[in-house]
Amino acid sequence: MIFVNFKTYPQGSGKKAVKLAKICQEAAEERKITIIPLVQAFDIYRISQEVKIPLWLQHLNWHPQGQYTGWLNLETALEAGAKGTILNHSEHKLPFGTIGRTIKRIKKSNPQFQVLICCRSLGQAERLVKLKPDFLAYEPPELIGGEISVSESNPTAIAHFVEICGGMPAIIGAGIKNKNDVKIGVKLGVKGVLVSSHVVLAEDPKKILEDLTEGFL
Repeated sequence: MIFVNFKTYPQGSGKKAVKLAKICQEAAEERKITIIPLVQAFDIYRISQEVKIPLWLQHLNWHPQGQYTGWLNLETALEAGAKGTILNHSEHKLPFGTIGRTIKRIKKSNPQFQVLICCRSLGQAERLVKLKPDFLAYEPPELIGGEISVSESNPTAIAHFVEICGGMPAIIGAGIKNKNDVKIGVKLGVKGVLVSSHVVLAEDPKKILEDLTEGFL
């Protein structure tokens, strides 16, 4: 599977977010692979009216509906079309207790709503795996947005990460840009990749997605 983080890039916001999500859907249907756009809260309802593939939020809070101005709650996320969320991205770090509280509320209220937790180190992975999210992603922050991928940088760390995950699907991100990066991860037991700028900022996002899918073949 491929998680595509739209972040807040102009190319992944507003009407352009809808266009990019449609491209993700086309690639997913043609290549028979799961591609999940991670989109902004402002855009998810608009996008959900145009595509059928699962849409995830880039963040969610543990707060219920009520007197919680400015927080993103699960109930509204579900109504807007969200099927999951990513937590603790290196650009939106969260305390361990907050992550745990958010997962606990999600799993109690709607077990079908999925959660991917990001970790920036193997030590953090060993701690976060205990919270039992649906997916755990390893993203060394120094490689995010760069030209050297986590696959190229340290395959040994990826193998260790997969061991830490046990039966939980292991996802890798940071610098993933082509099918070779994906192939390395898959051979080590990775179930998916987390990408962003190499897709969102590409002149031809579909071409990049098609290349990435070949790494799973």
